[in-house]
Amino acid sequence: MEPRINVHEKGQNALKTLYAVGGYLKKSPLEKNLLELVLFRVSQINSCAYCLDMHSKDARANGETEQRLYGLSAWRETPYYSERERAALGWAEAVTKAVIPDEVYNETKKQFSDEEMIDLTFVITNINTWNRINLAFPNQAGTYQVGQFG
Repeated sequence: MEPRINVHEKGQNALKTLYAVGGYLKKSPLEKNLLELVLFRVSQINSCAYCLDMHSKDARANGETEQRLYGLSAWRETPYYSERERAALGWAEAVTKAVIPDEVYNETKKQFSDEEMIDLTFVITNINTWNRINLAFPNQAGTYQVGQFG
């Protein structure tokens, strides 16, 4: 593939808003391991190689297991995830696919407060945006280093 626009170099003004949202979300009370699972799962759905590399490395750095990362695309069929994680993964898939049945909403509401659901939804929409930016203007998968973006 031929190189495309370097969005991190040429798109600083546009990216400021995403950086601000990311800064807010880093302060969210949601568990970091849960968020990394959500970020990784959404990146799987969107086939974003760079983000998969990034979030698998960040998840491992936070103590996530290989087994849980490898099983994430089949999370419904595995015993590795808590009810809270399952609710977050179901919500992530529904929001990403823009089909949000009441039963998915209701299951998520059982596990998360209103404020947590809002933060979780912003996490999901934010990674969807980053996935699409990285698909339009790809970064080389495999080049991310833990802590590279703060």
